[in-house]
Amino acid sequence: METTVENRPEPNHPALTLRLLGPAAIERGGLAIALPRSRKVRALLAFLALESRPVERSRLCDLLWDVPNDPRGELRWCLSKLRAALDDERRRRVLTPERSQIGLDLSDCQVDALEVERGLKSSLDELPFERLAQLGELFRGELLEGLQLDGTPEFGAWLRARRQHYRSLQIRLLAALAARAPHGSDEMFQHLGSWLGLAPFEQAAHERMLAALVHQGRVHEAEAHIAATLRSFEQEGLDWSALRAAWHSLRRTPLAPAAAPLSARAEMGASWGGTPANEAPSTALAPGARRRASIAVMPFADGIARDAGGHGRIADGLTEDIITRLAKLRVLFVIARGTVYALGEKGIGAQEAGRILSVEYVASGSLRRVGDRVSVVVELAETQNARIVWTDEFEGTADQTFSVLDSIVDRIVAALADEIQSAECSRSMLRPPSSLDAWEAYHRGLWHMYRFNGPDNLEAESFFRGALKLDPTFSRAYAGLSFTHFQNAFLSLTPDPERQIQLALDVAAQSLGADDRDPAAHWAMGRALWLSRKHDESLLELQRSIELSPNFALGYYTLGFVQAQGGDPRAAIESTDYSRQLSPFDPLQFGMLASRALAHVRLGEFDEAAVWSQRAAGRPNAHAHILAIAAQCLGLAQRKDEALAFVARIRSRMPAYGTEDFLRAFRFGLDTEQLFRRVARQIDF
Repeated sequence: METTVENRPEPNHPALTLRLLGPAAIERGGLAIALPRSRKVRALLAFLALESRPVERSRLCDLLWDVPNDPRGELRWCLSKLRAALDDERRRRVLTPERSQIGLDLSDCQVDALEVERGLKSSLDELPFERLAQLGELFRGELLEGLQLDGTPEFGAWLRARRQHYRSLQIRLLAALAARAPHGSDEMFQHLGSWLGLAPFEQAAHERMLAALVHQGRVHEAEAHIAATLRSFEQEGLDWSALRAAWHSLRRTPLAPAAAPLSARAEMGASWGGTPANEAPSTALAPGARRRASIAVMPFADGIARDAGGHGRIADGLTEDIITRLAKLRVLFVIARGTVYALGEKGIGAQEAGRILSVEYVASGSLRRVGDRVSVVVELAETQNARIVWTDEFEGTADQTFSVLDSIVDRIVAALADEIQSAECSRSMLRPPSSLDAWEAYHRGLWHMYRFNGPDNLEAESFFRGALKLDPTFSRAYAGLSFTHFQNAFLSLTPDPERQIQLALDVAAQSLGADDRDPAAHWAMGRALWLSRKHDESLLELQRSIELSPNFALGYYTLGFVQAQGGDPRAAIESTDYSRQLSPFDPLQFGMLASRALAHVRLGEFDEAAVWSQRAAGRPNAHAHILAIAAQCLGLAQRKDEALAFVARIRSRMPAYGTEDFLRAFRFGLDTEQLFRRVARQIDF
């Protein structure tokens, strides 16, 4: 068998060494064995090595092939390559205990990933420092570094989960090495740097680094580190208040020991000392006004799949996805993953965790399988009074677990954001206007904005301006203010629509300037560009909003709204359906339904258009344009009496409203406009 080095094998090496933490590699007697270049072979090698028992051939085919012409033939080819690399004349390592099963005999081999698992089963405090260092050296990178298989979603999900598991083990190891390395040594700072490289938002790692720098008298470096870290937390929408409180506590305690956390609560990310948990930084990060509500998403309980250490692989991935996607919405402070998992491992429940972390909301849940269904139960609670704000159950078929869970995560994230927004709006309505901070004023503005009438729109504008006076860098308040100008033009609430269109554009630009990674800023700009008849530019901004946050329901809705009038009507139906799935109780639900109705009109599907338009008109706060869509669609479906009833409703509300007002508000093509004019004459509209 060909080797990559010429030296003879050394006698003290294991019979076979398999390296999976980093690029896959095999060594026999200390000599490297040339692995096949096939990515499928390397994927098969890792999967079989890390599974504790033989695997069914059918399972491997489903895992690694997306219905090829001959999956079993391709599997046999991969196994032949593995045998050539692993077997020798004395021992066969690729085994088939039953014809339907395949496994590996690695009993006398060293597998780096399994060695790490065994080494870290016991408490790290019980391991000598030298053993910790040996285990640390086994990490040459992430699991199967550089390997990616296209068209294999199940293997991709397995690989992501396993990579996260070993990343967590490496973080534990680096934390222990940093704590036990010679104080102030280059080795200690090297371990701290590696720890932060793997977990840039792990509060305990930053605290250790800050304490070490201060203890060394490198205060300026510590100040630069905390400033850069708070900015990065802010940019990711993560709660920096506890870390900032830890820094203030450290600065009040000269030469704090670097070998230990700053306090017993530091490892859990809690705030202490004299700084309130929700106080904004006194640096240029933000003025002294709240900009987001805060939430901790506790690790979900897993009733489906647990590893040898008792961890729920699928639930851990689901929890991490929720945390990441909530942060991308940039409307909430989200406690970092490492902190909530540290609390979870200590057996601390959701409510207690919320109080320790000084967050306003805490989410928790469980994952289980019932028959052929996967079920995820989620609960959102207020921390202060332990009141359950919302709870729901999401289900999908178990035969497509990973794709179903991805869809469920999207719905959970959108629901959590919606429910928190609703709770914050309700809370702000109970406060005297003069006592509102920027966050509360913003939510008071949202409450009025979604009434869709002139007086409330003016109130919304006033509250958004008040929020911006308190915090001139509040991107969401600019987005809300832009929407009030949009409403003024779209609903003809003021006599100068062109001026309102320009204001909508200008304020949306200010929202982007405040935070160009906020999906709401791009949403506001997309709507304003649509008003300006810049269809293609509008679509680009709206696409950007959902690229930044795949859970941003308003982005999908507005894409459907624009496409329904002058783009691809089938894409409009898809976007509006997804927006309703993400946010089934959205205040703009009537717009989502009406946009689908318009898409059906452009497809010539008038009966379907009538059904969807009636549903839109029945939603709360449906304005005159929505009633007009219902009248027109019913007329096209030859349901004249019902169409006339809607015309009468419009006239009772706005006597002067007519076809020209309707067509002026939208951006239809000539054919669609002529179609609506024709039916308007038939229903006396």
